[in-house]
Amino acid sequence: LIGVYTNRNGERWELQLKGSGKTPYSRNGDGRAVLRSSVREFLCSEAMHYLGIPTSRAASLVVSDDDVWRDQFYNGNIKKERGAIVLRLATSWFRIGSLEILAHSGELDLQRRLLDFIIQEHFPSIAMNDSNRYLEFFSTVVSETANLIALWMSVGFAHGVCNTDNFSLLSITIDYGPFGFMDSYDPNFVPNTSDDERRYKIGNQANVGLFNLSKLLQALKPLLDPRQKQLASQILEGYGEHYYIRFLELFKTKLGLLGEKEDDNYLIAFLLKVSLLC
Repeated sequence: LIGVYTNRNGERWELQLKGSGKTPYSRNGDGRAVLRSSVREFLCSEAMHYLGIPTSRAASLVVSDDDVWRDQFYNGNIKKERGAIVLRLATSWFRIGSLEILAHSGELDLQRRLLDFIIQEHFPSIAMNDSNRYLEFFSTVVSETANLIALWMSVGFAHGVCNTDNFSLLSITIDYGPFGFMDSYDPNFVPNTSDDERRYKIGNQANVGLFNLSKLLQALKPLLDPRQKQLASQILEGYGEHYYIRFLELFKTKLGLLGEKEDDNYLIAFLLKVSLLC
């Protein structure tokens, strides 16, 4: 993260370099990125924006003179590739994992300070003096995450690595890695060749979203009183309904269906099945 930029429209963007080298979060990686994946992220993030899907943006791509060694297909065939750096932007890069790691390490004071900062900066509808502000925050993230994944499904987008560290607290699409778009409907479509267990197949994205939100709730629980914990669990239980309603809205719009009819759900499921058989 190299800084924050406010444009002439008053929009605040956090600037981040992907592929510039090691950071404290690189673990055993080299922090580099290859040209092919950088071009993919640049193009896809811009495409997602113009498809109307909340996403990070790409501002520039610079080719590096460094050689980067990668096993593209995870088959032991390591090759030298050209490196690149993407300057990407987002309103925030905070993820579910940003809170999860603090809760896991017991740094509750820091977690509370970070959470208050995130709410103050990015959730203006939540009053900072509201004792239920963390509950309101969680409710917003649950509904917006359901909306985001329904939008992904409406265009056949599979993220590829839907772990808690790749799920934005602002419910925008971030960290484009081994993503993919379905050419034809297939709920078992997996764009990530290393996902042998098909955990992140496109048909499982909504379920993984629920799993990640349950991890967020687990991280928030030390900051909630017993009543708030119970209400938060009820909010999480409503995730499936949020997702289902939004999914139907999007697909009805694609089909040009007006009003509400009992057979709408059946028609959508039938057409998806026909697409699968084709």
